[in-house]
Amino acid sequence: MKFMYAGIFSSTVLLVACVTSPETGRRQLNLVSDSEMNAMGEQAYKEMLGKAKVSKNPQLNSEIVNVGKRIAAATGVSYDWEFTIIDENQVNAFCLPGGKVAVYTALIPVAKNNAALAAVLGHEVAHAVLRHSAERMSQQMVMNQGMQIAGALFSGSQHKDLIAAAMGIGANYGVALPFGRYEEAEADRVGLEYMAKAGYDPREAIGLWERMGAMSGSRPPEILSTHPDPVNRAKDLSKHMDKALALYNAAQKQPTAQLAKP
Repeated sequence: MKFMYAGIFSSTVLLVACVTSPETGRRQLNLVSDSEMNAMGEQAYKEMLGKAKVSKNPQLNSEIVNVGKRIAAATGVSYDWEFTIIDENQVNAFCLPGGKVAVYTALIPVAKNNAALAAVLGHEVAHAVLRHSAERMSQQMVMNQGMQIAGALFSGSQHKDLIAAAMGIGANYGVALPFGRYEEAEADRVGLEYMAKAGYDPREAIGLWERMGAMSGSRPPEILSTHPDPVNRAKDLSKHMDKALALYNAAQKQPTAQLAKP
């Protein structure tokens, strides 16, 4: 799919391309339309599921769909939501643009119960609602444009390759990774609110990330990672627990129940 965007790297272009997220009030760079992102998400989802081993466990599939639908309803966003379990040994989950969600079976024993699963799904669904994929793609488009301009500016320098390489490293560790961590924290917070609105005990999100931290083993320094440290995530979520509990107490509560075995 081909995208057309301004070829002039200027503050005017960035200003026009900024939108305000209704969920957070944060200004976001967005150079790609929702329809384009959602079409890519649907295509990628079909391709991934075509190659993946989709779980045939009826109880587990029922659980993820039931929890997922409640989380989706809490967002108030009318995507064509889909929730799938992939039978693969990795502790992971994802949500593609347009609401295409998958959870890997190895994550189920870590989640343990439906409320912790709601924390996972709330986080992933928040990425889609907050349009993080479009924001990252837009950011990459801007950085690529900046690299092209840098190459032209330094075309007469014998050190142009070194300078360009240094800019690439700076863009990666100075912008892309920290911003990825910011998005993850933002999805944690908004996802916590979604699970609470859906009637799942938000305190289970703390236990989920504590269990993730206990099993994470050796991790790279947080400054070199796109994801915050699980222990830090648990601590950060604790700071937002009062609001989440207020939403939970106002919702139709769902009993916390153990998940089926994969």
